[in-house]
Amino acid sequence: MTQDASTIAPAAGKKVRVIPHGILWPFILLTSCFALWGFANDVTNPMVKAFSKILQMSNFQGSLVQFAFYGGYFVMAFPAAMFIKKFSYKAGLLVGLGLYATGALLFIPSSTLMVFGPFLVSYFIITCGLSFLETSANPYVLSIGPEETATQRLNFSQAFNPMGSLLGMFTAQQLILARLNPATKQARAAMEPEALRQVTAGDLGIIRGPYVAIGLVIVVILIIMALTKMPAKADRDRTLNLGPTFRRLFANKRYIHGVIAQFFYVAAQIMCWTFIIHYGTELFTSDKYGMSVQDAEVLSQKHNIAAMIIFCVSRFICTFLLKYICPGRLLMSLAIGGLGLTLCTIFVPGIAGLYCLVAVSACMSLMFPTIYGIALRGLGDDAKLAAAGLIMAILGGSVMPPLQGAIIDFGSIGRLSAVRASFVLTAICFIVIAHFGFRTYKERLT
Repeated sequence: MTQDASTIAPAAGKKVRVIPHGILWPFILLTSCFALWGFANDVTNPMVKAFSKILQMSNFQGSLVQFAFYGGYFVMAFPAAMFIKKFSYKAGLLVGLGLYATGALLFIPSSTLMVFGPFLVSYFIITCGLSFLETSANPYVLSIGPEETATQRLNFSQAFNPMGSLLGMFTAQQLILARLNPATKQARAAMEPEALRQVTAGDLGIIRGPYVAIGLVIVVILIIMALTKMPAKADRDRTLNLGPTFRRLFANKRYIHGVIAQFFYVAAQIMCWTFIIHYGTELFTSDKYGMSVQDAEVLSQKHNIAAMIIFCVSRFICTFLLKYICPGRLLMSLAIGGLGLTLCTIFVPGIAGLYCLVAVSACMSLMFPTIYGIALRGLGDDAKLAAAGLIMAILGGSVMPPLQGAIIDFGSIGRLSAVRASFVLTAICFIVIAHFGFRTYKERLT
């Protein structure tokens, strides 16, 4: 006899629903937000390479896209948490959707101005919105059902995040990268000013289209959510007792270690999915393959999409495994696996190294929601402010990619190419995550 997919069996043998009765439609609407920020994240990652070429910038300068994008998470997470605490999770979601749509629609004037700064402002506003969404949605999913199934419920909702990411990657490949002018940086530098202006305007217009489209979609979702009655179970206490709350949080070692682990996880994820384009382009333009830069970039993005498919499938598998393996132990095992594959990415040459980089996504799939669930477990209403720390930890995706870009700009290190050597930062991240999983498992906190 098979078990109901929406339930798990706790130690006492009584089935507890992962998704309680009566909240299916609000849960679906809430879970859609996970796909929305997945789209934004992964339509943006390949833009590091695109902007570097279009505006003739270094890898470090191009990676400022990630600095602006993930910096918005850091800046807005705590104000978002206080807003949610004062008002409600639903209010936080509506503000997040509004900022997301505003930033996306600002790509219209940004592309008209044809300079990098306004795009960075647009990305920053988008992620201020995403910070509201993630600060609201993650603890909201944890709180609307039984605590016994909270981590599994969050993993289930988070499983739809890579679906949005896949759509974002497909959009980046088919609607942006494949349509950009094939002229290289060097060719653009040799163009006459008017010809260069026309090529640049055309390419920035191509980038603008998908962002404007998703902005309009988000406006529609915002209206639907505004008209939907959302569960208010976790919104009863709206007092801002900041001092006592912060003292409790800073005294909670599991929470503090979770924030640190989340910082390094997000850094690892963004580095793997951003610089896979550089890794593949270097490989496919080598003498062995002899592809043009544009063809190599498109093929590399296909490998990035393959990585996201693996990530998506692995997320559902890992959510199932959480019925039988405690989160800390599974997190530790996958982090060790990610470390091994990253070392192969660095030291194994050719297509095998690229395959190892793609495979890292299978190990990353569990990490964000599991670290989140472990860190917030048992915090009660403190979770609203505690969630801000875990969202601020997304700063890892802002800080580390520019460092990786700087390593790539520095040049080869011995016999290792600069791109391959740069993934040493990812290896360090997995060591930190494995340590957090080990501590959690040893302390039997899950």
